[in-house]
Amino acid sequence: MTGGTGRPTRPRWVAAGVLVLAALVGGGTAAVVTGWQDGTPEPAPRQGFGQGVGRGQGLPAVDSADAGFAQDMAVHHQQAVEMSFLVRDGTRDEDVRRLAYDIAHTQSNQRGMLLGWLDLWGLPKVPVAGVPMAWMGPEDAATPAAGSGHPPTPHDMPGMDGMDGTDPVGKGAAHPEAGTSMTGMATDAELKRLGGTRGRAAEVLYLQLMTDHHRGGIAMARRCAERCAVPAERRLAQGMVDAQRAELDLMADLLAERGARPRA
Repeated sequence: MTGGTGRPTRPRWVAAGVLVLAALVGGGTAAVVTGWQDGTPEPAPRQGFGQGVGRGQGLPAVDSADAGFAQDMAVHHQQAVEMSFLVRDGTRDEDVRRLAYDIAHTQSNQRGMLLGWLDLWGLPKVPVAGVPMAWMGPEDAATPAAGSGHPPTPHDMPGMDGMDGTDPVGKGAAHPEAGTSMTGMATDAELKRLGGTRGRAAEVLYLQLMTDHHRGGIAMARRCAERCAVPAERRLAQGMVDAQRAELDLMADLLAERGARPRA
């Protein structure tokens, strides 16, 4: 399949990689509930992580990297889905809409896995400390900017069947409060601008925002691949790194075709 320039487009092989990722992670839910059953040794707890009170053996603690990554990446993915719905309504370009669909579909499914694991672990959907990325370490923890008041809170996302032109983002979609710093996430003002932009300008803005978003997501996923104790979650995190790096290359190509480039 080719895009408007006649060159082969990459979203389809990116999507195919997601299917491989799903196969790798498949069956992981049972393993993470019953306690590391894939034969991978459980890493030793790090100071300040995994030392929660009252947790059964083999279940992640409320202050663990496993819990923190699932909580934060669920919110991070949610915004990627929202941005993809917005650009769907702002352009008719086949390549960008296909990429947006692939990102929305993949990250919605991954978000469901992360929230499902939190349910099975009996853990809250948001960090108990109220600070995103605290699980990564003090040097990486996000802090609300002055006046923002509190970090982002996840809500339910709309169904994926809206990508055919119905049921856009909807009132339930959420994103961080203005000024809240979670790596790579767009601000309220940027999301509003994306929602009001059309045509090539919308395509460029989406690709630039999603490039920033992927860079932040990769940093978080790499840290989980290093720190998380649950094998299935580590595999999911590494799969995110690999897939999003491929999408970064694709987005750089799409920006270049439009005479633009990533913002930084």
